[in-house]
Amino acid sequence: MTQSSGAGTPRGSFLAEVKDAVTPRAILLVTGTGILALLFIASYVGALHDPKPKDVPFGVVAPQVAAEQSVTRLENLPGDPLDPRALPDAATARSQILNREIDGALVIDPSRTTDTLLVATGGGRVLAATLETLVATLERSEARALRTIDVAPADPRDANGLTSFYLIVGWCVGGYLTASIMAISSGARRPTVRRSVIRLLTLALVAVIGGLGGALIVGPILNALPGSIAALWGLGALITFAVGAATLAFQALFGLAGIGLVILIVVILGNPSAGGALPPPLLPPFWRDIGPALPPGAGTWAARSIAYFRGNDMTGSLLVLSAWAAAGIAVTLLAGALRGRDPAKPGTPAET
Repeated sequence: MTQSSGAGTPRGSFLAEVKDAVTPRAILLVTGTGILALLFIASYVGALHDPKPKDVPFGVVAPQVAAEQSVTRLENLPGDPLDPRALPDAATARSQILNREIDGALVIDPSRTTDTLLVATGGGRVLAATLETLVATLERSEARALRTIDVAPADPRDANGLTSFYLIVGWCVGGYLTASIMAISSGARRPTVRRSVIRLLTLALVAVIGGLGGALIVGPILNALPGSIAALWGLGALITFAVGAATLAFQALFGLAGIGLVILIVVILGNPSAGGALPPPLLPPFWRDIGPALPPGAGTWAARSIAYFRGNDMTGSLLVLSAWAAAGIAVTLLAGALRGRDPAKPGTPAET
């Protein structure tokens, strides 16, 4: 006689096998994964499919009347690709580029027929090339020639200026994978305060080791990115810990779904808005606005500052990463204190 499995379904039948193989929980997880995949496509294609410069900070150096006329002309370009401002001299323009206040500058010499464009490929080769194409077109319309000077050149081995971005992506992956593995390995047990502290300390150790490893790989091992090894090490440790702590916090609040939320924030939203493939001025408004507040964007900006801009203009990015780390620690410990007590076994005190 054939035995039944579940609500009248013969055990061993195909339908019973399907029910055993694909549980309601599995259906929910697969549905969530499918949604994340579609969001991945929408986010990456939406951010990167049609790059256009928008309000790129840009300096103009010229005698007063010529500077005012040039600024007005650049302000009135269709689509507002530039955000021009007059600067007193070429030295100021160079300084502001190195301080990451502007992305380029045009130095106009009315006594000659050739003007000079200052760019910084260290901030992104695509942006520098876009500025050169735009300004060269304008110069030709006035029968003037253009020469380009790279104030902060990207390393020749840093193809398209992407090494810093991939370095940050690697550190982010290390952070959320480490935290996810620690969370999943404990099964369904709620994170207690003690367990959370141990996980955070383990994460900190992994972050320090991973930060050093990444800095050594892109530095002396592959010679792919210049800059201080110590500074890159510190940045790597901070971003790895920040992403990992955020993952622990989301997992403590939402369980396994919290890991999906981290993937949504860091990978689906964070990576295309980080300014890696396309620097921020070439991104659509939504991605340009959220990028600096997310770990990949803050990390990429800081890594390029270390490599090519003498460490200038990193404070905001470091504060963002520190905020993610601090919030991750606080939420993880608070969730452990409020929700993480395991039921006390007979004759033993409850774990804290």
